[in-house]
Amino acid sequence: MGLTKETARIGFIGTGVMGQSMVRNLIKAGYELHVYSRTKSKTDELVALGAKWHDTPAELARETNVVITMVGYPHDVEEIYLGEAGVVRHAQPGAYLIDMTTSSPSLARRIEKEAALRGCHSLDAPVSGGDVGAREARLSIMVGGETEVFDAVKPIFEALGTNIVHQGPAGAGQHTKMCNQIAIASNMIGVCEALAYAKKAGLDQATVLKSIETGAAGSWSLSNLGPRMIAGNFEPGFYIKHFIKDLGIALQAAEEMGLETHGVKLAKSLYGQLAAHGKEDKGTQALYTLYI
Repeated sequence: MGLTKETARIGFIGTGVMGQSMVRNLIKAGYELHVYSRTKSKTDELVALGAKWHDTPAELARETNVVITMVGYPHDVEEIYLGEAGVVRHAQPGAYLIDMTTSSPSLARRIEKEAALRGCHSLDAPVSGGDVGAREARLSIMVGGETEVFDAVKPIFEALGTNIVHQGPAGAGQHTKMCNQIAIASNMIGVCEALAYAKKAGLDQATVLKSIETGAAGSWSLSNLGPRMIAGNFEPGFYIKHFIKDLGIALQAAEEMGLETHGVKLAKSLYGQLAAHGKEDKGTQALYTLYI
């Protein structure tokens, strides 16, 4: 079992903020790319780079042996994979189906089961690193599924990220991504409050960052999103609406395991306030606007 650049025909579904850059990096790495997006215009630049457009996910699945998805919500994932016109029903036997959306661990297990019944291989492989990580091929990729399947497609992951870890069986990638989102949720509150405090204290926020970002308070959000907050740049590297979705998945999974996650509840409530005021399409750093 294995794929090479000569044998892999990759279909990519979902060319939004993250997907655009991911497809570019796969093309740059020398892979054959096929693309589908609900908004065809989002694929125009990719087609100009050599990717082939398909009118439906089913058509894309029939002409490829690897399908990667990076879409918005679990219901999108379910429709794309398990619907009557979905990827599982139309994929070639032996195809590799890789969902890189942040989705539900239980859905990942369902997809693997249905894919296996049709002779296909499935992985859940959500990512972290935001728009910058996607653009620079420095994503952290958390993978759930069989070891042999992971090994077969690892070279494809290596064109997209630098921290690629097989976490365990189906669903383990999604559970790991929930750990990531849980850690970010409370940290983002701390970043916003620290910068708001610096401003209220009359300090130069950029100078404060120089002191605290390399110490014990350091984090990806502080170093990468802190400057955007200071500059008033709230455009999305990662949408608030998608973070609310992720926090909802984390809360449900935690509840099923009997775990209280107080920080997640608070973060979801605060981001819900932003969404209620029409900011669901802003970046997660827009949480700062609640403090200024």
